Amino acid sequence: MSITTVGIVGAGQMGNGIAHVFALAGYDVLLNDISAEALEKSVAVISKNLDRQVSKDKISAAEKDAAMARIKTTQTLEDLGKTDLVIEAATEREDVKNAIFAQLLPHLQDHTILTSNTSSISITRLASRTDRPEKFMGFHFMNPVPIMQLVELIRGIATDEPTYKLLLEVVERLGKTAASAEDFPAFIVNRILMPMINEAVYTLYEGVGSVKSIDESMKLGANHPMGPLELADFIGLDTCLAIMNVLHDGLADTKYRPCPLLTKYVEAGWLGRKTQRGFYDYRGDVPVPTR
Repeated sequence: MSITTVGIVGAGQMGNGIAHVFALAGYDVLLNDISAEALEKSVAVISKNLDRQVSKDKISAAEKDAAMARIKTTQTLEDLGKTDLVIEAATEREDVKNAIFAQLLPHLQDHTILTSNTSSISITRLASRTDRPEKFMGFHFMNPVPIMQLVELIRGIATDEPTYKLLLEVVERLGKTAASAEDFPAFIVNRILMPMINEAVYTLYEGVGSVKSIDESMKLGANHPMGPLELADFIGLDTCLAIMNVLHDGLADTKYRPCPLLTKYVEAGWLGRKTQRGFYDYRGDVPVPTR
């Protein structure tokens, strides 16, 4: 089997990035979202990001035009049933993901592979609720997708070897590098990254350092490109909290307990860049620490 058509569920930040790299690699992409506005915005973002690559001589104008021509959109989820590979990139809530797969199942081709871009939820559990657990995998892209080189490939307990090998080939065609992870809470990247971010929030919560001093310390003292609180705002504090809860619930270890301050920010609706406030306030010309 070869994959030529790819359906992507969710036209948010991850969905449009995934559509971008697949179209550029020569795949026909069908991008789905319940919101027509989200789809329109997503296509505009992809075009803008491809223009940036053209301006930096990473791709040609003809390659950009060809990639854009490969992207189609739909508000009808069932339309994705005719694709060879489906990538679910909806919100990080298991009930939402299960509902999406349940709606898709009656319309899928026999050979269609199902994947989730989840950053933490059990692949085995998601797969068990479908009719094809052997053709189900975690396909976790990093944000921003066009720039980040890593893709985590997560096999559920039932995933078969042909499915795994086929997705390895897809990652290679995208020009990215695959890291194979076992199906344990948060996989590899977030198993390591999120506790670091959570510890940075605890450092702030306990008054050890300010937002500025914590971020500067990690940038200048550990050579990180972004400070952990700045990175949390970029990821989304609600996503960070959700992953910490998955770790805490799944591994039953107190070291994964979400910091109460992280919970408080999420309860306030201060989710980071996407809401203009998080550990920084982004409403002015320059981000200002909120603590």
